[in-house]
Amino acid sequence: MNEITVLYSNTIAGDADAVVENIQSALDANINPEKILNEGMIAAMQEVGRLFEEGEYFVPEMLIAGRAMQAGLNLLRPHLLDSEVGKVGKVVIGTVQGDLHDIGKNLVGLMLEGAGFDVIDLGTDVTPDQFVEAAKENDAKLVGLSALLTTTMPNMEKTVDAFRAAGMADTVNIMVGGAPVTQEYTDKIGADGFGQDASRAVSVAKDLLSRFED
Repeated sequence: MNEITVLYSNTIAGDADAVVENIQSALDANINPEKILNEGMIAAMQEVGRLFEEGEYFVPEMLIAGRAMQAGLNLLRPHLLDSEVGKVGKVVIGTVQGDLHDIGKNLVGLMLEGAGFDVIDLGTDVTPDQFVEAAKENDAKLVGLSALLTTTMPNMEKTVDAFRAAGMADTVNIMVGGAPVTQEYTDKIGADGFGQDASRAVSVAKDLLSRFED
């Protein structure tokens, strides 16, 4: 098997050390960094998402694969920076104010990064104004809000309202997700998309970004 095929398999398996070795071998063999990213890691994370949706992979396996991918990206990133190769777009993510849970948010971030997004992760307990400022500073067209507690879900609505108040409702799309969040709630607060789980959040994110290209 060639370097890309082995990298693909090791990313799916979540073997971070092997992924780093595979990427270094591929670079030493003068394989294009974009090819390494797209055919080795992004394709692997798409397969991980498929396995999750079909019930063959669960959250731990997705996290392990995502961390292996992230370890590989740390090595590959300097080779991609000059041309911003593979970047689908920028997305700001965070857990809303009052909520300190981050496993779901981290998983979504890993999957988005694995899909080629430039992810700006604000962490947990993020205020509406912090989301707005981060979107402005990074010229991000997409923002992802996470909440695990029903008591913090109202802060999703406050964040959506903050983007409206800042006059950014037409220039930034907002996707929401988390265990208690539903499509009905998404519609109620006026958010643009609902990520039912980390895998589906990627397709929702791509769809929301594509609306700015139409």
